[in-house]
Amino acid sequence: MPRPPRPEGVITRGTTAPNRLRRADRWIASVHGPLLRRADRPLVVDLGFGASPVTTAELFGRLRAVHPRVEVVGVEIDPDRVTAAKPREREGLSFRLGGFELPVDRPPTLIRVFNVLRQYGEDEAWAAWDRLCAGLSPDGVLVEGTCGEIGRRAAWVTLEGGGSRSGVSVPRTITFAAHLPTLSHPSQLAERLPKTLIHRNVPGERVHELLTAFDRAWAAAAPQSVFGPRQRWVTAVELLARDHPVVTTPPSGGRARWRLGEVTLPWTAVAPR
Repeated sequence: MPRPPRPEGVITRGTTAPNRLRRADRWIASVHGPLLRRADRPLVVDLGFGASPVTTAELFGRLRAVHPRVEVVGVEIDPDRVTAAKPREREGLSFRLGGFELPVDRPPTLIRVFNVLRQYGEDEAWAAWDRLCAGLSPDGVLVEGTCGEIGRRAAWVTLEGGGSRSGVSVPRTITFAAHLPTLSHPSQLAERLPKTLIHRNVPGERVHELLTAFDRAWAAAAPQSVFGPRQRWVTAVELLARDHPVVTTPPSGGRARWRLGEVTLPWTAVAPR
């Protein structure tokens, strides 16, 4: 009997914590809930769940509230982590050994990948995007990002299949999310940029121009601090939207999302030059 193929990828540090990915999960459930509801039995893959399956189980619970038949598969390249996760399995939630090759029985509707690609090079991260998007269902999406140790600052990109600079993945949007009471200025979120952008945060690149403009808007919104950090953030986003293509309409934009400490822009606003 032939041996199963070796999982594609590199083992991560595996650090995680309860509710670390709650900001991204909340956004996924709201923004991509309609996509999941259109499928009879949507499959969601959580790639690289780490040393604990807790965030995969949380994603499952949050998405089951969106669609009662959603299936979530946690995928890890470390066999010991998969073994440790197995007791958490239940109907609709499972854990498997694998990597970028996606060891699932059908193309997923959504793939979540967090805190995985930071250890790769920029070109390798682009290649990973392409590899994962190639495995999506025809209308599927990839949500790839990074967050802090307890999830207070995060950034993620939403991608679709269909063609990019290398022919497969299409970055559509970038979202920044923060715990506003602990945010001193928006450019602090630069440390959570995806690998394809983090080294581009230099003068002359769009992402640097965006974050610099966001800091200026934050400073101009300082008088709103008397009403709390949430109002200051909303005002700063409104000021930023005067000169940058901030998404201003639901489901991924508008004051309801901004009040949660989020802002979403099209990928073109930050795409590398």
